[in-house]
Amino acid sequence: MTMTRPITVFGSVNIDVCAYSDRLPRPGETVHGGSYAMGLGGKGANQAAAAARLGGQVEMVGRTGNDAFGEMARSRLAGFGVRTGHLSADPDHPTGIAVIGVESSGENCITVVGGANMAVSTDDVVRAGPLFAASAILLLQLETPLSAGLAAAAAVRAGGGRVILDPAPAPRHGLPADVFRAVDAMTPNETETETLVGLRPTCPEDAAAAADRLLERGLSIAIVKMGARGVYYRGPGQQGFISPFPVTAIDTVAAGDCFNGGLAFALARGEDLASAVRFAAACGALATTRAGAADSAPTLAEAAALLG
Repeated sequence: MTMTRPITVFGSVNIDVCAYSDRLPRPGETVHGGSYAMGLGGKGANQAAAAARLGGQVEMVGRTGNDAFGEMARSRLAGFGVRTGHLSADPDHPTGIAVIGVESSGENCITVVGGANMAVSTDDVVRAGPLFAASAILLLQLETPLSAGLAAAAAVRAGGGRVILDPAPAPRHGLPADVFRAVDAMTPNETETETLVGLRPTCPEDAAAAADRLLERGLSIAIVKMGARGVYYRGPGQQGFISPFPVTAIDTVAAGDCFNGGLAFALARGEDLASAVRFAAACGALATTRAGAADSAPTLAEAAALLG
C-alpha cells in the first residue's frame, strides 16, 4: 500500500551536544573528556526522522532559531528525507539544545534549553493550515506548548486525519481531561502511564488495566509501551500484546520516538492497529541496537527483516 496523504510532525527540534568522560564532574569541578558528538534531537525531530527513514512522506512543523544550529537541524532533517518548508526560523529565540554529559558507566546528566521550541504557537498552526487539513497522521509530543499542539490536532481531525500523542515528558500532575478527547491515540511508556493513570505496568495484565483507564478518559486507542517487557494495545475491536523482539540493546535513546515514527508510517499506509503496533515495536527494538537519537532510526528493510 502507498501513502496518498502525508504524516505531519508538530513538535520539538533540538541539537544534542554530548560530551563523554570517565566520570561526570561534581559541582564546581572541571573534568577532561575523551570525545564529543553533535546530532539531531528533540522528540519531534526524532519521530519525523524515523518515519521518513522508513520511506514515509513526512512534513515537520515547528521552529528553530535563525542560527547555525537551526541550519544544522534543517540539513539533518532533509538528509532523512523530511520536508522542512513549514519549519520556521525564529529570529527572536535560539534553536533548542540538549547538553548531555555521559560517563563511562553510561550514567548521564542532561540539560535541555527549549529555545524556539517553547515559542511555538497557534500562529504556526494557522500558517500550515492546508497541510494539517491534508494530513493522514499527526504526531504530537509535549516538548512544545500544549495549546498549540491541541490546535494542530483539531485541524488534522477536521480534515479526517488521526492524531497520535506521545505524552512525553509527562507533566507531573498529569494531563487535562480535554487532551484525551482531543487525540485519537496515546503511547505512554511505563513511567508516563503511572503519571497519567496512577498505575505503573510491569506485565500485560497491568498494561491492560492501564489501557482501560486511558480509554475511559476519551481515547480511541491506548498503546502502553513497557520497553523490554513488550507492548500492549487496545482500540476499537482490537486488543493484544506484542512480546519484545530478541535484540541486543546498547542504547535506548529515542527508541520510543522510533516506535511512534513506525506506528505513524504503518497506519498511514493502511495497516490495521495490530499490524501497525507490531511494526512499531520492531522499529523501537532496532533503535536500541545502535547509538544516537535520530540516527538510531531503522530502515524499512531492517524492520521487515526483524519481523520476518
